[in-house]
Amino acid sequence: MRVACVQHDIVWEDPPANFARLAPRVREAAADGARLVVLTEMFSTGFSMAIDRVAEPVDGPSTRFLVEQAAEHGVWVCGSLPERPPEQPAGQALPYNQLVLASPDGAVHRYAKIHSFTYAGEHEHYQPGTEHTTLDIEGVRTTLFVCYDLRFADEFWACAHDTDCYVVVANWPAPRREHWRTLLRARAIENQAYVVGVNRVGRAGRLEYVGDSAVVDPIGDVLTEATGVETILAADVEPARVAEVRARFPFLTDRR
Repeated sequence: MRVACVQHDIVWEDPPANFARLAPRVREAAADGARLVVLTEMFSTGFSMAIDRVAEPVDGPSTRFLVEQAAEHGVWVCGSLPERPPEQPAGQALPYNQLVLASPDGAVHRYAKIHSFTYAGEHEHYQPGTEHTTLDIEGVRTTLFVCYDLRFADEFWACAHDTDCYVVVANWPAPRREHWRTLLRARAIENQAYVVGVNRVGRAGRLEYVGDSAVVDPIGDVLTEATGVETILAADVEPARVAEVRARFPFLTDRR
């Protein structure tokens, strides 16, 4: 399966502007043969804590954008967004930092970020998720994570035996870029799976983002990466390669 990583800037708290910027990138990725197109964390708003302004209901504008793009181009499209669960009306509970994945047939799958980034106060504005999400995307067993989750190896380990490819969307700032790059490779190596990491570029207030989006293969080799610019990265993810690596080096069976 061909995966496209859309490394993009984000117009702060302006979903319509971001939809207009990203629609041509999804079209370009699909035209290049991508079957899964990955946007960033909080792709339509930036990593905003102003939930009164940015939080959306289930099937709000950002989810509808993903669904419409998936249907129009016949591909899978995902990115995270601030979303309130249906049982919690606005003003009564905190939203999730929700990774939403839209399929070509209109189905929607969700993963709520488990680890809140307390360093930035995310825990005060977003509630954490509690469950992993792994699904079959055209024969590739894919597990979804969001940004800060990357620091917690046990979450990845828990899904390893049922995962060919981890997708991690992020707003990971430049001062800690080497952590991001190192952890992407570490999660691939220790779980013998592909890792697709998609991070934003540009600035938000005092923070700079340089991307460093990458696709890492099951032995830790970087198949493609880019820094500092808006671009689309593409790589092929092959479940047979995962099976081959795990059969040749049966490290997962030694885990206790």
